[in-house]
Amino acid sequence: MDVQDRPGVLGEITSALGAKSIDVRGIHAYTDQGRGVVCVVVDKLAAANKVLAGHGLQPTQEDLLELELINKPGALGAITLKLGEAGVNIRYVFVGAGGGRRTTVYLAVSDLAAALKALR
Repeated sequence: MDVQDRPGVLGEITSALGAKSIDVRGIHAYTDQGRGVVCVVVDKLAAANKVLAGHGLQPTQEDLLELELINKPGALGAITLKLGEAGVNIRYVFVGAGGGRRTTVYLAVSDLAAALKALR
């Protein structure tokens, strides 16, 4: 979703979600030419949309491919090569390894069904 590029916006968003017991499972945020962009993965989508709309934001929704990978060198490369070979374009990715044995990867892909088939 597009947001203002100003200090505190991300804190306002995540605090508002937390106040309604909505778990932020993944987040990616950046600024581009004077605007902020926030991509957030939550456990309660409908509730999150309501909270964000109540704060004057216009969240959009898209399906993401969520994968849990072994946290080791080459794991991400193996699945992204497999997706490319299947003709699936990855529009963006965010990863949160956290130093554990497993890592969660979120991929916005051009064809979710083809991506799931390619990774079976």
